[in-house]
Amino acid sequence: MNELNIDVLERETKVVLPENLVFGKIYADYVFEMDYDEDFGGWHNATIKKFSKVELHPAAIVLHYGQSIFEGLKAYKQVDGKIALFRPEKNIERLNRSAKRMCIPEVDPQFVLNSLLELIKLEKDWIPTKPGHSLYIRPVMFATEPLLGVRASETYKLIIMLSPVGPYYPEGFKPVPILVTNKYVRAVRKGMGEAKTAGNYAAGMLAQKEAKKEGYSQVLWLDGIEQKYVEEVGAMNIFIQFKDEVATPSLTGTILPGITRMSVIQLLKDWNYNIHERLVSIDEVIEAYDNKKLIEIFGTGTAAVISSVSKLKFNEKLLMFDENKPGDLGTKLYEELTGIQYGKIEDRHGWMTYID
Repeated sequence: MNELNIDVLERETKVVLPENLVFGKIYADYVFEMDYDEDFGGWHNATIKKFSKVELHPAAIVLHYGQSIFEGLKAYKQVDGKIALFRPEKNIERLNRSAKRMCIPEVDPQFVLNSLLELIKLEKDWIPTKPGHSLYIRPVMFATEPLLGVRASETYKLIIMLSPVGPYYPEGFKPVPILVTNKYVRAVRKGMGEAKTAGNYAAGMLAQKEAKKEGYSQVLWLDGIEQKYVEEVGAMNIFIQFKDEVATPSLTGTILPGITRMSVIQLLKDWNYNIHERLVSIDEVIEAYDNKKLIEIFGTGTAAVISSVSKLKFNEKLLMFDENKPGDLGTKLYEELTGIQYGKIEDRHGWMTYID
């Protein structure tokens, strides 16, 4: 691994962010970029450089065989002016797990983390200061070798780009409607479901499009074999609060191991909730609802943090919750997590990484 090169010009104009930031539409001036080629000693040419388009051969393996993985995390401007990232080391760990599953060379976690911190330090003016706003960080790694034969690439590129964002849902922290589907399958065990790879998201787009037409924000997937057990929503993990328990689907190899999911489980343990990672069938959820033993359903993820569910539809069955007010537990978790992220609440677990 070579040293980090910083190829930076003096900024000509002051960064001025739009009043209303749409998620993922605006990008900061600079990116981190690094290439892989076994003939050049593996990962090399690590550089912070001006944001620019990528030149890619039409036969690049990523375009034909889908060798592409990514991550998503955030940097925050805290109430005291400090800049902090939420558990970035966990995102880099997951990036490497995804890389291993997709036959992509792993990276040096500490080197990538240090390079990311340097990039954030350079681009700190892109971090919004409005409540609920942050700097979204998108690492993406993909195969670049031009080859039409089916095999893993021998060359790759890693790019980390930055995007100032507002709330993931434009309506803000409000409950969202979810459609449960058994028409399509997202992932099966021993497949790629637990990797944060492009194909997993492409697999959900048709169901997502159809759900939108019915007025639902997201799709909740069932397991790919029996189509019986609740798994995850396209952009978040799911939690179900029963009368005597909070349950979230087990990591069976088809579910993305979310960083927010991991953090919520820890908080619920701190608060002495009866929290279990287990198989949860859609029939169990419906039965609990009918027997008034289902209190709340919410999703967790980096982009939206916590999303309470306003209604859940499965076939002809409709489970209705409060469409205007998030659930009590979802609200408590949202306030705790965002409080830690923005420096309003003590970080008791050492989750925040600060930039000097």
